[in-house]
Amino acid sequence: MIKGYTYGWDSHKGMLTDPRSKTSIKRMSDMGCNWAALAFAVTQERFSSVRFGFDFRYCDTDREIETAIGNIKKLGMKVCLKPVLNCEDGTWRANITFPEREFPVYDELGRKISYWNEWFSCYTAFILHYAEIAEYTGCEMLCIGCEMIGTEHREAEWRDLIARVREVYHGPLVYNANHGKEDNVRWFDALDFIGTSAYYPVGSPAGGDSAEQMLARWTEPKKKLRDLSERLGKKIIFMEIGCRSAERCASMPWDFTHVDNARSEEEQANFYESALRAVWGEDWFGGYFWWDWPTFLPPDDRIGKDTGFMIYGKKAETLLTKWYKS
Repeated sequence: MIKGYTYGWDSHKGMLTDPRSKTSIKRMSDMGCNWAALAFAVTQERFSSVRFGFDFRYCDTDREIETAIGNIKKLGMKVCLKPVLNCEDGTWRANITFPEREFPVYDELGRKISYWNEWFSCYTAFILHYAEIAEYTGCEMLCIGCEMIGTEHREAEWRDLIARVREVYHGPLVYNANHGKEDNVRWFDALDFIGTSAYYPVGSPAGGDSAEQMLARWTEPKKKLRDLSERLGKKIIFMEIGCRSAERCASMPWDFTHVDNARSEEEQANFYESALRAVWGEDWFGGYFWWDWPTFLPPDDRIGKDTGFMIYGKKAETLLTKWYKS
């Protein structure tokens, strides 16, 4: 089973080759992780942009990504490479979508250019670039997209992208759907795993739920995921899952905006325990990539104040280490 964590999401140019990155990866490995999802972002200007590119001022370079892959592998962990597309204007990537109409211009073959064709041309080139890196560095898995809800209905384009990626990268492929939206992805059959961001709201809005209370609320999503897995004959991976160390966050585990919620390591640890108890060992379940491990470990005086997803130095780290090393 994948006992993983997401790493590198808060990185930018220069961080992945800094010695502090190796220190952080070592601490992540010490929890008993056998996988890491190396996640990083490239951006388009706004949700409606049809073209995007690499920002040389900020983005992690290919050399830095390859270095991080090597550092993870040296500690005996496998790597899922996870390139993600974001929007510079702050729009959630799930809202990237376009009108169906075509441009009043033609390509070199005399075909009218559509918004969708132009965007998928850019997006496919983006994924193919990192598919080459995944193949060259021996990454054990490649994630071809994350929470791209507004694009998922374009089945033909996604199937074409998958076919082209398989010509370059020869390991298993996964796509990261959003929780509750897994059935939207009609092309999961073309992949090797079903991925989802499993931010299921298992806490009550009032907060203070025990792990047992949260566990009971996993019953419905667990059944839906099992049915999907059995229908397609593929295992489910929680490509993202986590909860902030703040009160009431288990009722909205995806949230990062309610910064005034009081700190609560218990809320976070109980969410972790409920998610571990809910699906650990199920034959349809492939494993976890928790969200998310810091590129650099923070100073000790920050840990006691932090209300984010980080579990370093918190109760959830002790809990997860116990499970991962069991």
